[in-house]
Amino acid sequence: MATKEKETKKKKKRFNPFGIIHGRLFSLDFFAKHALKIILLMLMLIVYISNKYQCQTKIETIIKLENEVEIMKTESVREKSIYMGQSRESVVKAMSDSLGLNLGPSTQPPYQL
Repeated sequence: MATKEKETKKKKKRFNPFGIIHGRLFSLDFFAKHALKIILLMLMLIVYISNKYQCQTKIETIIKLENEVEIMKTESVREKSIYMGQSRESVVKAMSDSLGLNLGPSTQPPYQL
């Protein structure tokens, strides 16, 4: 009798496609044997997903800030061109004449004290 029990234990279980329907794909023994591996796998999966999420949010922030920097550079160039246009000598002379300040270019060269 003991030999028959040993033979049945040695006998490999065959894959039964109908076992999937009845929930016999993984037995309780499988989970008991590999519990630590399954827990570690789930932990690694959670860490991977959270890391990927953090990277995506940081990349979105970087792209948003790069767009803002590009807009600021454009505004800076525009303001600089407006300033340079207003600080030309002919524009300054026309503005001083329109305000009646009676200012004009100096006829004497500058001298050092």
